[in-house]
Amino acid sequence: MIPLHTSMRGLRCFCVAAECLSFKETAKKLYLTPSAVSHQIKQLEESLNQSLFIRQTRAVTLTEVGARFYLAIEPVMQQLVNTVSEFNQSDRMLEVSISMPEFFASELFMPKLIGWSSKYPNINLKLETIKSRSDTIKHTDVSIMLSGKQQTNANVYDLFPITYIPACNAQLHAELSSQGFKALTKVPLILHKARPYAWHQWAENVGFDAFQPKQIIQLDSMFSVARAAEQGLGIALIPLPISQAWFDNGTLLSLFPHPLFSHDRYYLIRHTNEQQRPEVQLLIDWILKSFHDESH
Repeated sequence: MIPLHTSMRGLRCFCVAAECLSFKETAKKLYLTPSAVSHQIKQLEESLNQSLFIRQTRAVTLTEVGARFYLAIEPVMQQLVNTVSEFNQSDRMLEVSISMPEFFASELFMPKLIGWSSKYPNINLKLETIKSRSDTIKHTDVSIMLSGKQQTNANVYDLFPITYIPACNAQLHAELSSQGFKALTKVPLILHKARPYAWHQWAENVGFDAFQPKQIIQLDSMFSVARAAEQGLGIALIPLPISQAWFDNGTLLSLFPHPLFSHDRYYLIRHTNEQQRPEVQLLIDWILKSFHDESH
């Protein structure tokens, strides 16, 4: 243990002064006054009962004891600084940025984040949402994207595939459920503009050769598609499993059990390869674990 009468500030002043050989320069580096530096070193000399500096009019030089003391104490002080810095960094706030489609964020990502704050209280998340596929994606550490093309890059993780199911609100369901496929000719059909031929593909897959829709409405966001169906505008092709909550709470009802299988899948992409940012990998691992059930 350092004797109680030995000041850590005095040891720090001594090490800096031993390097500068100037109390005035030491004072500048430590944001102290020259007299404060002189006082700290004087106290250290008294506690050691040794003279550490030869004081001259315009400069100071180390005594033989001072030079030996510096060689002995400087590595210890540096180790102390490193140790304090290491522990300080372990408690500092970190940040990971992530971007994803707006609908994905509201329907799946937010609910899956429950528990993140308590497990990683020192990692802030910065979320950027993308309203449509044509939006410019801002640079983030991680992103989630929907793509119909298989992604094979080493920094890309496969989350789960998407299927589409015809659905409407309870009122329309009561009116149309007994009419079979003819129901599709009675009201507008709603879909995302990124898949303009999805209804025709669905009709072809189920063998509905007489498919002649009354009207097709294309919207530029999946949230708008689901909301339009909820409000009774028509029948929409709703993506699963991402929209499962809308069916669980009865907001939307499946009109036909036949899904439209697609090549669309959600992928998680890591954009930064910095090895010194383990917090990014922590978020990736959290997402992969949280969405594991969606892929089954």
